Formats: sequence, structure tokens, C-alpha cells
Amino acid sequence: MTAAQAPVLHPDLTAAQRDCLDALPLTGRHLVSGPPGSGKSLLAAHRAVHLALTGRPTVLLTRSNLLRQLLRDTLAGLTVPGTPIEAATAHSWIERRFGPGLSRTPDGWYDWPDLSYRAAATVDADETAVTPHLVVDEGQDLPPGFYTLARVAAVSVTAFADECQRLTETHSTLAEIATALGRATGRTTVDGNHRNTREIASLAEFYRVGGVRPALPARSGPRPAVRHYTGPGALADDIAAQASRRPHHRVGVIVNSLRSAADLMRRLERSGLAHPPQLYSSQAVSGRYRDLDLVRPGVVLVHRASAKGLDFDSVVIADTESDSATDPTAADLRMAYYVMITRAREHLVLGWQGTRLPRHLEGLGGWATTK
Repeated sequence: MTAAQAPVLHPDLTAAQRDCLDALPLTGRHLVSGPPGSGKSLLAAHRAVHLALTGRPTVLLTRSNLLRQLLRDTLAGLTVPGTPIEAATAHSWIERRFGPGLSRTPDGWYDWPDLSYRAAATVDADETAVTPHLVVDEGQDLPPGFYTLARVAAVSVTAFADECQRLTETHSTLAEIATALGRATGRTTVDGNHRNTREIASLAEFYRVGGVRPALPARSGPRPAVRHYTGPGALADDIAAQASRRPHHRVGVIVNSLRSAADLMRRLERSGLAHPPQLYSSQAVSGRYRDLDLVRPGVVLVHRASAKGLDFDSVVIADTESDSATDPTAADLRMAYYVMITRAREHLVLGWQGTRLPRHLEGLGGWATTK
């Protein structure tokens, strides 16, 4: 790699993040872990650019299509023209690699041993240009079988993951990823929280399940709010008011129901916002509900299953009452709130409707204001 080919480093990349990248060899299998806000997605994009500059095809993979869009836009700002690099979902890459119409297993994935066998049978050492580098972001959301396949189907694999942020039923722990990639897998940790304020990160710690307690960020901001709404209209009015007060902010509204999201979308479209609201639906094949502009200001409505890897200036977790019947100590519930809370950079609201405060929001007086 010549000086002229070197990728432009993001201005927000810290010295520790640069050291992490520099320590990763351009060959082999590697697992990079870190807490929310440590910059794993940005590092994954940089890692993909570094590998693509070797001349091999390089694919930056994620499970979420919405995160793929964000990574695609990140790559566009980093990539040297002509480098063989792309962002793709794991499903789309597998379908392209092995052909469309693959049979699915009940969990929505594939027959991993069969695909691994097929990959091993087609790898040609003399055609190294067609064997890609794979970089995986939010790697904990892919099953162990994927990494067994990747070990055979790629010339190198680098996975960025945090097992405290699992939101899917078919996920992997860090140990499972390392085992599937093989004993020679390198392990690296990146520390720091460069996204959240101290107040938001402190609230997230209330919900964290397992792992090593990360250091709290030094940056401070307003306390998160637990806010009661009398109905959908009041919720929509408050979201619109937040967007109007902060016209340059990206406001992420995270919901547990696409029906609720569609209702909010209709109400917000009638509220006269400066920027039209956006709604993402994983069920949409194309168009306005599939392809979003995640950089521009305004309101973005997403289901919690699609929130992983995203960040917003302000976040409203809109329908926490939908979890009222769930055991507040359940690991899956606490992990979901840990992920959703850590999407917020500056402002956070946990909203609820009904007559009784949801049990999993009780006891937050030390971290949030209650209205």
C-alpha cells in the first residue's frame, strides 16, 4: 500500500482506534470486541478499506439491511476509487455466493455444513482474486455456523462484536465466534464510549447483562426522561416538538410494533415537520420504506430489531408498555433496552402509555427524570 493509496482516516478516529487497526494483520482471522460507542462500525469500515487496498474483493457484512445502508454510506466517504469493496447483508452475500433459492432452516438461515462443504470444494488456490476478505459488523447477531462457513469461503475474516448487544434469537457469543473461526483467531479489544453522554451510559448500565463494566464517558448532558403519554396523539406531538426544538438533530424513534410505527408516521406527516419523517420496514422490498437517508436531520422510525449499530442525536423508545407483561429481570428484555438506550448521543426519552408504569422502568429515579 503506497502513501497515495492510503485511505483517509475519519477525523473522529481516536489514537486507540488507530492503534487497533494498525495491530490487525492483513491476513488471518480476527475478533474485535468492544462496548457500545467504542466505534466498532467505523473501525469495521476502515478495516474493510485497508483489506480492499490489497486488491482482493472485500465485503463488509452485517445481518441488518438498515445497518448495511449506513455502512455503505460510510464506505463511500472512505474508499479510494476503484477498490473492490462493498457492503452487503449476510443473507444477500450467501445467496449470491451459492446461488438464489437456497433452502432455509427453521431459524431463517441455511444448512451450514452443506454450504461449508460446497465452499471447500470450489475454492481454487490459483484464483485468489475471487476469494474475498470478509469483515463482519455486529458479528454477535450471526450464528456460529456462519463463521464456520466464512473460515472456508474467505481468505480472511475480521468480526467486530459485542455479546452484550444481542437482539436476535440466532446469535453467537464471543467464545462461539472464536471457536468457529479456529484456534488461531486473534482477539483484540477496543475500549471507550465516544457516542453516549455519561448520563445515558449510566442508565444503560442499569440494564446491561454480563460482560465487563465499561468505563463511563466523560462527556455530560441532560438526564434521560421517563415520560408518560396519554395516547398516540400525545406521543406524536412530543416527538414533533423535539424535532422542532432541535432542527439539526437526527431523532430516532424506536418501536416494538410496526403497526404503531405506521400510525406514528401518519401523525408525524401531518405535523408540518421541517424534514419529512422516514420509516424503515424490513418487509419492504424497495422504495421509501426500504432505502433511507440516515445522515440527514429529522425523524426516523425503526423497529427495535433494526436499531442495532445505528445512532441518533435524540432517541425516543416509544412504546415501553409493550413489555409490561415481560419479567423485568429477563436477560433478553434487559439486553434489548441496553441496545436501544445506547443508540442515543445527547437526548433520551423512554415513553409509556397506560395506567401503570411498566415494571422494567421502576427504580430509575437515580438515572432519569420521571414525568
